[in-house]
Amino acid sequence: MDKRKICVVTGSRAEYGLLYWLMKEINDDPDLELQTLVTGTHLSPEFGLTYKIVEDDGFTIDEKLEILLSSDTGIGMAKSLGLGIIGFADVFQRLQPDILVLLGDRYEIMAAAQAAMLLSIPIAHISGGESTEGVVDEAIRHSITKMSHLHFVEADVYRRRVIQLGEAPSRVFNYGSTGLDNMKRVSLLDRQELEKQLNFQLGNLFFLVTYHPVTLKNGMGDGIHELLAALSNYQDSNIIITGSNADKGGRTINCILEKYALGRKERVLFCKSLGQIKYLSVLKHCAVVIGNSSSAIVEAPVFKKAAVNIGSRQQGRLKADSIINCEEKRQDISAAIDLALSTEFQRKLAEVKSLYGNWDCDTSRKIKEELKRINLTNILRKRFFNIKFDL
Repeated sequence: MDKRKICVVTGSRAEYGLLYWLMKEINDDPDLELQTLVTGTHLSPEFGLTYKIVEDDGFTIDEKLEILLSSDTGIGMAKSLGLGIIGFADVFQRLQPDILVLLGDRYEIMAAAQAAMLLSIPIAHISGGESTEGVVDEAIRHSITKMSHLHFVEADVYRRRVIQLGEAPSRVFNYGSTGLDNMKRVSLLDRQELEKQLNFQLGNLFFLVTYHPVTLKNGMGDGIHELLAALSNYQDSNIIITGSNADKGGRTINCILEKYALGRKERVLFCKSLGQIKYLSVLKHCAVVIGNSSSAIVEAPVFKKAAVNIGSRQQGRLKADSIINCEEKRQDISAAIDLALSTEFQRKLAEVKSLYGNWDCDTSRKIKEELKRINLTNILRKRFFNIKFDL
């Protein structure tokens, strides 16, 4: 009997971190064949050539698809999407996967979904039903949902939203976030080893900062400058900054962040990519997570860490009580950081519960079992599921 071929596409370091354990589950199953396709920022020197992390983890990369133009403008992203559709079509024609696994909402993932749809390849989509009102990812995510045939969501409210989009309830599964598997299965670094690997002293108080573009704005906006101005109020803190993604404005933000760190080498470290173990270790040991990254929403509450969520990028997501929302203004950011550091707020963190699953949800194994079990006969035929409700 031929093995079922499961093709996993990854286009960025953050996404790969969420897919790692699922890929390992597939790779270790004797009845399945893992096909690994890397694209996007994984292949960019500017973003750290993170495909090497995939190889170092022991996975065989079946295809490397270059689609990223040296541009972070809307035009550049649109052209990259077009190149992606052409490239993915050729790759899928060669690999002939039985199921394509896609996670999230980035434009390169949209290109993979479009190509697979036209080639009649069933799509399993992870992290559908979520809402990020400040970025173009919102529209991309829901579009991928409508092109997909299996859905693995991270919370019941997201499951209901996917069903509201017309997807059959029998094909929508809530097993929690794949990101939580990392916390259960990975041995994180203690503080001393983390300092050694980073070659950086964490100090008595340190922040983890990750800031991405808000793509629905015209231009980059002042958010990054407001954030850095707010951080200048905390001269007694050390700061670890991770690189922005490749969305519109991401390169400009990275230049600003790198320049900021270079002028403050004794207490600020900028890293294009920390990798999953170091990133989660930093998250575990930091005092506050600051920025607009989804990791502050999904992973930080599991570590009982306070998070300052800036602006509208993550607006619409479920948020635990450990998260403090604020505007992209230096006074508001500073006030949020002060609240996060306060004795009263720190005391409340012990009671915080994750809204995206728990340590024992075993998400990746459960998704793998569904990919293995599902009957692919007629899976491409979808009937719109109507919900009865009063308008």
